Amino acid sequence: CNLVVTDSGGLQKEAFFNKKHCIIARDETEWVELVSNGFAKIVNSDQSEMYKAFNQFNQSSKDFDIKLYGENVGEKVYHEIISIC
Repeated sequence: CNLVVTDSGGLQKEAFFNKKHCIIARDETEWVELVSNGFAKIVNSDQSEMYKAFNQFNQSSKDFDIKLYGENVGEKVYHEIISIC
């Protein structure tokens, strides 16, 4: 797919991990960093806003390699726990 349209909180983050923009069909999101960094847009159910977001994202060359959620966090936590045991 080129992008995702969803009202699911989980799918918003999955879209980012799969390097896809996300149009959020809700009036808020748990993942505000996706919106503030331009990877997602909240449009509620406004069709004209959906259309605008669709066109904007289709023309975007956003770099999805940014580490919004850290890098190898699980592995780092594991090694920290092992080092203190």
